Amino acid sequence: MRATGLDKRLHALTATEMVKLIQAGEASCEAVAQACLAHIEDREPDVQAWQYLNPDRVLAQARALDRQNASTGPLHGVPFGVKDIIDTYDMPTSYGSPIYQGHQPVLDAACVALSRKAGGVLMGKTVTTEFANMHPGKTRHPMDPQRTPGGSSSGSGAAVGDHMVPLAIGTQTTASVIRPASFCSVFGYRPTYGDLRMVGVKEAAGSLDTLGLMARSIDDISLYRDVLLDMEPTPLPPASQAPKIGFCRTPLWSELEPYTASLLEAAAEQLTKVGAHVQEVKLPSDFDSIVEIHRAISSFEFRRNFTYEIENHWEQISLTLRQGRIANGQACSYEQYCDARMWAEARRRQLDDIFASFDVLLTASVAGEAPVGLSSTGNPVFCALWTTMHVPAITVPLFTGPHGLPVGAQLVGRRYRDRQLLAVAQWVSQRLG
Repeated sequence: MRATGLDKRLHALTATEMVKLIQAGEASCEAVAQACLAHIEDREPDVQAWQYLNPDRVLAQARALDRQNASTGPLHGVPFGVKDIIDTYDMPTSYGSPIYQGHQPVLDAACVALSRKAGGVLMGKTVTTEFANMHPGKTRHPMDPQRTPGGSSSGSGAAVGDHMVPLAIGTQTTASVIRPASFCSVFGYRPTYGDLRMVGVKEAAGSLDTLGLMARSIDDISLYRDVLLDMEPTPLPPASQAPKIGFCRTPLWSELEPYTASLLEAAAEQLTKVGAHVQEVKLPSDFDSIVEIHRAISSFEFRRNFTYEIENHWEQISLTLRQGRIANGQACSYEQYCDARMWAEARRRQLDDIFASFDVLLTASVAGEAPVGLSSTGNPVFCALWTTMHVPAITVPLFTGPHGLPVGAQLVGRRYRDRQLLAVAQWVSQRLG
């Protein structure tokens, strides 16, 4: 399985680079898969990104693509990972819980089916926290195994960050794509709510849940987004040479590490120097209760969605989940839930008005570097606002913290303006990354 020469470097390429090599006949789908598998074999004991991995099945997919003698789609031969709350007809899906150990779905989730249709090679299932919630899985930070990789899409972030695969799918209810992507130094994109199909994904809170994509380039994010929208991939339009960027210190700014606040302020200043129009944005005080609103919506829905597991497998649910989201959901009345959803919709309209003056907002992805310890996946509050607002967001790997570990910056776009967000993110990354 071990690769040598050119093949040994294939695992470190972006998806876009892999596609070009395969189309030019300079690499086979099997060679790419072999290179990724060899790297996983070397690194998996330390990182533990995979819940399920079957090398023989991976190679069978790659060889079948090579026999086609023609491209089967825009991801032809590109390996990808899928978070283990997403159904796969040929691989078990455990949702991060012992309740579902060995569970075998009979259908692919829509996102998996679309990825295969485009010629992608499904490497395996990446580790998730329990039911995509707070109780951690086994995955460790690729750069420091004593630190969390973030969650809940822990394995997806670590696998892409460690060059095991160029693409991975995660999900986000609060911060589950943006946070691990930020910690693991990759691009993490959460689309406008409802854009990408959730059929075949274990629902946590349907009013908030979205798929999310992780990659090592924005071109790859754009390509994969088009694949999952079942559209012909088109290059991103160039961003304005003077994008309008709002620097947004959210109501939770005091929870940032001081060095993160300083890095973001320096980035805002540097963006002005390279041609962007940067202006401070202060959200109205109406937004101050976002954490309580997000908690009410997510907990109420989670508690009802997991009635079967709660009623029949209570002892197999972690104490973290029982005392956290389940207890919060039980305590939240229907009236409180309705009030929270109406509050959220009113704030979305307010945010639409704010975006009339800006292309994107620059804000925090995480408090700082990935924290030491594996009992927590880190503070999620810097994403709760944007998830609840249903706006697209991307974390861009721009910074290095005091221990030499990555810290991302979050760019937030207007609802349904995802391509504009990605174009501006590309502009920012090219100048500051």
